[in-house]
Amino acid sequence: MKKTVKALLHALSYGDIEVESSRRFADLKQLDPMRIFVKKLDERICRGNYEIPVRVYFPSEEAMEMGLEKGHRFPILLFFHGGGWVTECVENYDRVCAQMSQSTAHIVVSVEYRLAPEYKFPTGLLDCYEAARSLFTNSFLLHTDPNRITLVGDSAGGNLAAAVSMMARDLGEFMPRKQILIYPATNSDYSEQTPFRSVIENGQDYLLTRVKMESYIKLYERTEKDRENPYFAPIRAKDFRNLPDTLILTAEFDPLRDEGEAYGKCLREAGNTVRVERIPDALHGFFALGIRHLHVQESFDHMNRFLREEETVCGKEEDPDGVN
Repeated sequence: MKKTVKALLHALSYGDIEVESSRRFADLKQLDPMRIFVKKLDERICRGNYEIPVRVYFPSEEAMEMGLEKGHRFPILLFFHGGGWVTECVENYDRVCAQMSQSTAHIVVSVEYRLAPEYKFPTGLLDCYEAARSLFTNSFLLHTDPNRITLVGDSAGGNLAAAVSMMARDLGEFMPRKQILIYPATNSDYSEQTPFRSVIENGQDYLLTRVKMESYIKLYERTEKDRENPYFAPIRAKDFRNLPDTLILTAEFDPLRDEGEAYGKCLREAGNTVRVERIPDALHGFFALGIRHLHVQESFDHMNRFLREEETVCGKEEDPDGVN
């Protein structure tokens, strides 16, 4: 990495999390001049007396007609955005989801789950679970085939996708067949005693820092005991069996890199089908960059290959770079 780039990253990687200023900074993405215009609908999913906002993206007019018409089962990506469980929203991820819909030829359903610290664990997770349950049980306006719904999330959203899959397995109401976890947060310890080397090596000068991750965790948790809960930190689970086929994308200069790859190893050793791909030279958050960015293009190549795979050898993982 060039010295000028490293100096800029160092300057941007400062301080702790101040919730309101962090949210205002994240909301600047709504001014994005490169928005992709696709057909979309804003809908709501009921969870008790609360209505969870969701935005539905269609890759084409035909997809919109098929998705809303009985008898058709268009493939769907159910997406949970990142932001440390504290910042970001569906609107900020508008371009990301629009390009995801077009690049994968899937309908994308993006969930506006409630954020910490106003709504601590497990509120946001239960919003995501209810959105998934609604799609998988055909209680939503889309006519779905459960075998063609894939859970997707980046960062904290990757954490939520992994937790929703575990919760679905444990409760038995539905079961995702596939999940895509993009630089997921799977652990709950970002102290100097962390077992993951990347937290120390990449935890200071690469935008997302170890200190910020610890702040996000503290804002998300209701009590310190939550950190041991597998729905809070999926890598803390005691049972990794019978979980979806999984693609995990990690970034080389990301403090979350090693825990994402370790989670893939846990899944694989429990007999699940797993593919782990490390994106060279990438930073945490790269997936929100434009489609022309090399790392984003590479990610969609991996995603489309994974989405096309109908049968793989259980437990076998392609790992040409020796990630695991």
